[in-house]
Amino acid sequence: MANAVKRATIYFDPLVHKALKLKAIEKSTSVSELVNQAVKVALAEDYEDLSAFEERAEEPLLSFDEMVKKLKKNGRI
Repeated sequence: MANAVKRATIYFDPLVHKALKLKAIEKSTSVSELVNQAVKVALAEDYEDLSAFEERAEEPLLSFDEMVKKLKKNGRI
């Protein structure tokens, strides 16, 4: 079974659960599918963030003080 799904127990705040159930009804889907899609989006965003960090790994680091001075110099603050 290459596409077997895994089962997990997730505990939601009651209001979050109610909102998920209502959205699932509105979208004609299941709460499981809504959660699965949300997790996929979050993981994709994490992957993009990690890729961006790797691309910028060789850039010089600025201290907080240096950054504030740079922002002041450029009229940003």
